[in-house]
Amino acid sequence: MSRLDAKKVLVEDLNKIAQEAFSVIAVDYRGTNVPGLTQLRKEAKSQSVQLKVIKNTLAKRALENTKFDSLNGILTGPTLLAFSMNDFQSAAKLVKDFAAKEESFEVKGLSIGEGFLEPNELKALASLPSKEEAISMLLGLIQAPLNKLARTLNEVPSQLVRTVNAVSQTKS
Repeated sequence: MSRLDAKKVLVEDLNKIAQEAFSVIAVDYRGTNVPGLTQLRKEAKSQSVQLKVIKNTLAKRALENTKFDSLNGILTGPTLLAFSMNDFQSAAKLVKDFAAKEESFEVKGLSIGEGFLEPNELKALASLPSKEEAISMLLGLIQAPLNKLARTLNEVPSQLVRTVNAVSQTKS
C-alpha cells in the first residue's frame, strides 16, 4: 500500500466517523503528557467518544461536505478531534473534565453540526442532560401531579375514617 493509499484510507475512516457523529470538539493538546492522553483515551472509549489525531490537511479533506466542515478554519497546529458518537454532550463532558485537570489542554472550537461554536460554549454543551436523564426528568414532571391527585383522592376516605373513629371514641 502506497503512502497515498494509506492517506486515502485515513481520510475515508475519519469521514465515516464524522458522518455518524453527533458533535465534534477540536482541542490543542500541545504540552499534554502521554500518560494523561492515554487516560483520556481510556475514558473516551468507555463513553463512546472517538478521539483522532490526524494531519490537519487530511482532517480538512475528511470533514469536507460533512456537517462539521465549519471546523476547517481552526485546524492549525497539533489538533485532537473528539467525536461524540451517542449523544451531543458526551465528548463535551469528557473534554471539559480533562481540561479542568490538564491546563495545557485548550479547546479550539466545537460543532454540533451545521455551525461553529466558540470554545466558551463547551460548558453549556457539557451541562446538558443526557437523553436518558432528560426523559427521566420529563417523566418526573408528568408523574408529580398524578401522585398529588392520588394522595388528595386518598385523603378523603382516610379523613372520613378518622372522623368516624373520633366520634366513636367520644361516645364510648
